[in-house]
Amino acid sequence: MTTALQPPPPSHPLLRLRLAPHGGLPRPMDGAWWPRSYDLLAELPRLLAGLPPAWGHITSVTVNGVTWSAVPGRMLVFNQVVRLSRTVAASAPHTIVLLAPGRGRWDLLVVPPDTTEEAAEPLMAAASGHV
Repeated sequence: MTTALQPPPPSHPLLRLRLAPHGGLPRPMDGAWWPRSYDLLAELPRLLAGLPPAWGHITSVTVNGVTWSAVPGRMLVFNQVVRLSRTVAASAPHTIVLLAPGRGRWDLLVVPPDTTEEAAEPLMAAASGHV
């Protein structure tokens, strides 16, 4: 009998992020992010680490205040301060807005953490323009 060795689980789960192709046309969403929880202090550093370098240093993040757990006014991410804001806008309950001075603004659809993979996949594809 042989036993197949299983690789150890990753210490850092893969980032579930899908971005829209860079282009000249304005889009309602720049992609989709499927965090593993609504703990912004745990999830935001992983998101920011996975963004394209062309987006620059994100200095400000706005999330829906009803959806996310505790959101401090700012946090240190990779030795840089990121300002955090909450909104209660009913028009965007599942979005996160990222700002980088001189680079731009990016709006990402936030797929709820408890969404099944079967339900999350079409949402992420539609938000990133990969339908």
